[in-house]
Amino acid sequence: MPHDVLRKAPGGMRRIATPLSHGVFLGLLAASIGCPAFATQPLLQTPPLAVRIAIVTAAEVEPVLAQRLKHASFEQESASREARAVANWVVDSGDSQGMPFAIVDKKDAKVFVFDADGRLRGAAPALLGLAVGDDAVPGIGNRALSTILPTERTTPAGRFVASLDRNLQGKEILWVDYGGAVSMHAVVFAKPAERRLQRMATPTPLDNRISYGCINVPAKFFDLVVRPAFTGTSGVVYVLPETRSAQTLFGSYELAVPAGL
Repeated sequence: MPHDVLRKAPGGMRRIATPLSHGVFLGLLAASIGCPAFATQPLLQTPPLAVRIAIVTAAEVEPVLAQRLKHASFEQESASREARAVANWVVDSGDSQGMPFAIVDKKDAKVFVFDADGRLRGAAPALLGLAVGDDAVPGIGNRALSTILPTERTTPAGRFVASLDRNLQGKEILWVDYGGAVSMHAVVFAKPAERRLQRMATPTPLDNRISYGCINVPAKFFDLVVRPAFTGTSGVVYVLPETRSAQTLFGSYELAVPAGL
């Protein structure tokens, strides 16, 4: 029996299949060395019950388990393997605790917003912190923007419980990391020379690093996707890391993905 099938099988099935497979092995070994208890038995054309059970386990356990796993639906939206893996883990494990959630893929500079059950509400390109990195500088949320160095302008990775609020200018935002002063909001145009809309429209994520750490999304996307998803409820924002793995950061696991998801 394939070892990985046993490893992935439910506990009860492992308890049944492992002893049976061991029994088959010992029986064949005993027969080969002339053990009387087995040597006197005639050879059977039909595999013994233990062998038949083991074969059924190996052949059928994977499809059964695949049906029980829960996956996020990305519809026809393109997404990286890591974004899909984390979204699937969130849905299968229930990590968002019945709340809507968003995946921020920093490497691809893209945001995905889901209902609590993993149904995609929408996706859009995003502008992110100028500096590559997954950790916020301690106390950065209390500093004036003019004092923040280019190398400190990171969008921190992690799992954040998020909620809608308004900034000091009265504009609606989604607080992601309140202590680090990181939010998701509609793209701003304070400095025309930064060409933020143009950066967002390019097909490459290489020019999407420009903010102090906040996650800028298209205004229409914020109004039609982010706001409705988080109105009247908190949610969870998963900012994927770019200097280490998501499994290391979140303790997530990767699911087998059926075709079409």
